[in-house]
Amino acid sequence: MMTNGRAASDKLSLRIADNPLKTRADLVTALEQLTGPLRPLYSKGGARLEIGRTGASYPAATAGMEGFSRVLWGLVPLLAGGGSSENWDIVLEGIRHGTDPAHEEYWGDVRDYDQCLVEMAAFGFALAAVPEQIWSPLAPQEQDHLYNWVNQINSHPCYDCNWLFFNVLVNVGFRTIGRPYDAVQLENNLQRMDAFYLGEGWYSDGVDGHCDYYGPFAIHYYSLLYAKLMEKEDPERSRLFKERARLFAAEFLGWFAPDGSALPYGRSMAYRFAQSAFWSALAYADVEGFPAGVVKGIVLRNLRWWFSQPIFDAAGVLTIGYTYPNLVMAENYNAPGSPYWALKTFLPLALGEEHPFWSEEELPLPEIPAVMVQKPAHLVLVREPASGHVAAFNSGHLYTNEHTHTSAKYEKFVYSTGFGFSVPRSEWGLSQGAFDSMLALSEGGDNLYRVRRRNVESEITDNVLRSVWKPWTNVEVRTWVVAGLPWHIRIHRIETGRALDAAEGGFALGQETELAQQTDNSGTAVSTAWGTSGIKGLTGYGKAELIWPNANTNLLRPRTVLPTLTATLEPGIHWLASAVYGDPPADSSAQQVNGAGNILEQSPEALLQVSFAEDGITVQTTGGTEIFIPIQ
Repeated sequence: MMTNGRAASDKLSLRIADNPLKTRADLVTALEQLTGPLRPLYSKGGARLEIGRTGASYPAATAGMEGFSRVLWGLVPLLAGGGSSENWDIVLEGIRHGTDPAHEEYWGDVRDYDQCLVEMAAFGFALAAVPEQIWSPLAPQEQDHLYNWVNQINSHPCYDCNWLFFNVLVNVGFRTIGRPYDAVQLENNLQRMDAFYLGEGWYSDGVDGHCDYYGPFAIHYYSLLYAKLMEKEDPERSRLFKERARLFAAEFLGWFAPDGSALPYGRSMAYRFAQSAFWSALAYADVEGFPAGVVKGIVLRNLRWWFSQPIFDAAGVLTIGYTYPNLVMAENYNAPGSPYWALKTFLPLALGEEHPFWSEEELPLPEIPAVMVQKPAHLVLVREPASGHVAAFNSGHLYTNEHTHTSAKYEKFVYSTGFGFSVPRSEWGLSQGAFDSMLALSEGGDNLYRVRRRNVESEITDNVLRSVWKPWTNVEVRTWVVAGLPWHIRIHRIETGRALDAAEGGFALGQETELAQQTDNSGTAVSTAWGTSGIKGLTGYGKAELIWPNANTNLLRPRTVLPTLTATLEPGIHWLASAVYGDPPADSSAQQVNGAGNILEQSPEALLQVSFAEDGITVQTTGGTEIFIPIQ
C-alpha cells in the first residue's frame, strides 16, 4: 500500500501543466510546484532569492530581497489555511538575518520611493494574517529588528498610486501584533484612494493614471485584504471596498476568455497569473453578488491556461516574459524574482476546505454582452462567441507616463486575447517597430516612426472610438475606430505640414508553422495555425504588404507576421481608411491552417454599417446612433 508521503511525492513529480487544478489540494500542490524549485536558490543566510543575473532599476541585493518577499504572497495564505511549507523555516531564517543591521545579508536602510517599500506590503499582510507563524517564532530582539526594518515605511514617501496601500497593510499588521503604528498616515492613505476612484468600480492607478491591471491586482486586491482583516474595526470602509469590488467584478468579467486567458493590456505583463488575483481576493473577502463557482472557475481556468504556457526554465523557475521568456517586453523594474508577484492569486488557500470556493462546482463564465463599453478605462470590449476571442478597442488617453513602451502598452487601437500585442525593438523601420494595431508615421524617407502616445481628445460613443493626437506640432491626426469582430474599421484624417510615410498595422500573427497568404492591390491576409489576420485598404493607401517583425516583439508568439498598409503623404490634408480582420482559432492548440484567400473579398463596411460618400463617412453604431464624419 502506498504511503501518504509517497503519494504526495509522486504528485509533485508531475509537471505543473499536468496538475488538474480541481481541488484545494491541487492548488496546494501547484504552490509547492512553483516554490519548491526556489529552495536551492536562497542565499546562505536565507534573506535573498538569487534567481538570475538580469538587472533592474534597483541593485541586485534589492532584487534578491524582492524575490524573497514575493514568495510570501503564496506562503502566507497557505499557512493561514492551516497548511505548511518546507520553505517556511528558510523564510524565518531569512527574516532574522535580513532585518538584522549587523548581519551581512541585512536588507538595508531604505530611501524615499525605495523598491523595498513595495516588498514590505507582504510582511504587513503576514503580520496581520499569520502572526503566530511569522511573529511568535522570533526572539524578542528579532521581533524588534523586524518591526524596526518594516517601520521604515512610515518615514519614507511612496509614489502617489497603488503604492500607498503598502503603508496601509504594514500598519494593519503592526496594529494586529500590538506594536505602535501610524494611524494618521494609514487613514490619510485610505482617504487618498478615493481620489483615484472613478466610479462604477473603476480605479485609476493614481490621479490621471491608467485603468490597467493595477486596479484589480493591486488597489482592489489590497482593499479586499483590508476589508477582510479590518471588517470589525472599520466596518463602513470594509463595506465600501466590497461594494466597489462587486461593481468592478461585473466589468472585469469582460477581460477573460472562455479558455482561461485574459486580456494582455498595459504594463507589468510579467506578473502573468496575477491577472486573476482580484477574483481570489473577492472570494477571500466573501464579497456577495457572484456565485462562488463562477469566481472559482475564473481563477482555476486562468491558472490552467498559464501553466500550459512555456513560462518556466528547465529547473521549474518562473522567467521574465509573458507566454515565453522575453526581456524585450519587460519593465525597467522587472528583476528575476519579480514574476512571483503572481502568487497573489493563491489567496484562496487561506479558505478552509468547507468554504464555498472549494465546495461548490466550478462554473463557466456567465453570459457577457457581445459589446461592453468601459468608459473609465477608455475601452470598448468586443467578444466573438465562436472563437472566444476578446478584443479591447482603445480610444487612447489624455495623459501618459514614463514607463517602458507606454505607447505599445496603452495606446494601440486594439488589444487581443488571441493575438496579444507587440512592443518595438527600435523605432527604426517597420520590422523593428512591430507596429501592430497602430498607425505609424515617419518623416518622408527617414524611416524613424512615431505612433500615438498622448491624445488631445478622446471619446467613445457606443462602439465608435474617436481620438485626436499630434505626433509632431504641425501634424494632427483625427482617428475613428469602429469596433467589431472579426472585422473592425479605422479612419484617419491627417493634416500635416511635412511629408510623411504612413503604415497601418493589423494584428500580429504567430508564424512558426505552415503559412497561407493573399496579397492584392486592396490588402493582404495571412493564415497560420494561430488564426487569420488581414487588412484591407478602403481609401488613401497605396500598397499592401506583409511585414516580418523582429523576433520576440509579440507577447504571445516569438515570431510573427504583420499585415500592413502603407502610404506616402505630401503636406496637406489626407484621409486614410482600412478594414482590419482578426480571427484566432477556437481551439488554441489547433494546428490546421485556414485559408486566407477569401478574406479580402468580404465587405466589412456593410457588416459594420459604415458607408463612404464624397461628402463624408456615415457610421451606424451598435447603440443606434448615427455618426457623420465630414470629409474636408
